[in-house]
Amino acid sequence: MNESLPTRRLVRRLLFVVVAMFGFGFLLVPIYDVMCQAFGINGKTAGAYTGVQSADEARAVRVQFLATNAAGMLWEFGPQADQVSVHPGASQEIRFVAYNPTDKPMTAQAIPSVSPSRAAAYFHKTECFCFTQQVLQPGERIEMPVRFIVDRDLPTDVHNLTLAYTLFDITSRQPPVAANGTPVPAKESLQ
Repeated sequence: MNESLPTRRLVRRLLFVVVAMFGFGFLLVPIYDVMCQAFGINGKTAGAYTGVQSADEARAVRVQFLATNAAGMLWEFGPQADQVSVHPGASQEIRFVAYNPTDKPMTAQAIPSVSPSRAAAYFHKTECFCFTQQVLQPGERIEMPVRFIVDRDLPTDVHNLTLAYTLFDITSRQPPVAANGTPVPAKESLQ
C-alpha cells in the first residue's frame, strides 16, 4: 500500500504535465499574437481593404518596397520601383516582377510585412498578389500589382513606411495546377 500511493502521485503529476504541455502548445499561437500586438512587433497587415477615403494633399508619406526570397526559392523577384511618395487617403498602385528561371513549374506564396510595425494598421491593400498563390511555368515572367491606401489616420510623426515581401516556394505543399485544373507534371531531371 505504501508503494502505490507515491506511484499514484507520480502518475497524477506526470499526467498534469502532459495536459499542461498540450494546453500550452495549443495556446501558443494566440499568445504569440497577443504579445505581438501588445509590444507592437510583427508588422502584419490586414486583408483586403474596402474603405473609401479622400486624399490628404497637404501631407506626403514615402513608401519603400523590399522583396526577398526565402531559403530555397529560386525565382527572381522584386519591385519595379524602389519607393513612391503617396498622399494619405489616395489609392496607389505599384508592380512587382517575378521570373521563374528553373526548368519546372513552381508555386509561390508572398508574405507581406509593414514597418514600422505601429503603422501596419494604417496600410491597407485593396489588391495584392499576396492574397493568392502564384504559379509560374519554366521561364515565365509576370508582373503582379499591389494597390494600396495609406490611411489618413496614420500618425503624423510617421513619414516613411516599408512594405516588404518574402516569397516562399510552396510547390511541395501546393503543386502547380494548369488553367483547366489539372496538375502540371514536373519535368524529369536529366542527371
